[in-house]
Amino acid sequence: MHPQSGTLFTISAPSGAGKTSLVRALVDAEPSLQVSVSHTTRPIRPGETHGVNYHFCDHHAFEEMLKQDAFLEHAEVFGNLYGTSQHFVENQLAADADVILEIDWQGARQVKHLLPATCSIFVLPPSEEALRDRLSQRGQDDASTIDRRMAAAVSEMSHYVEADYLVINDVFDEALIELQAIVRSQRLQTQKQAHRHSDQLKALLS
Repeated sequence: MHPQSGTLFTISAPSGAGKTSLVRALVDAEPSLQVSVSHTTRPIRPGETHGVNYHFCDHHAFEEMLKQDAFLEHAEVFGNLYGTSQHFVENQLAADADVILEIDWQGARQVKHLLPATCSIFVLPPSEEALRDRLSQRGQDDASTIDRRMAAAVSEMSHYVEADYLVINDVFDEALIELQAIVRSQRLQTQKQAHRHSDQLKALLS
């Protein structure tokens, strides 16, 4: 990727680790950070909005987008399909914007393969007990679904080793500060700063 481009961030976590709440707070704290809204075939949940949380679509529409190579990455999770719009991400990065993708480890691996400059982040809960409590408190899944998600979480969490950064979401505010530090450190890389402040640097060195 050209050094003047924005940074692409991926953030992955098992269901219930608090990833969505952290991303929402991160974007509020860092207004220049753009969220890529994924497409999904899963049903909309209470409180979610089409086009904000996800672009909700049926399997046929998703398959048509797949045929058109419209996705930067896609994956099947619990029988539902998820995909990231390649057009949106590339346009934002070309405009020097920073983009964050909230995707599972499979998607993060695909993105890192296609765009090696991607900054990947993994969020883990502080304990198995905390994860189960968070899943139960959402009130959206029955006991059998929670058990299934817990079983899947163990496998998902083992992939934290593939990420560039690891954040433990024990105290929410501390985890948010750590995420902000990651985003800002990427923005302060020499090549990006040199592009951003090219006129100032020329004046200083003339």
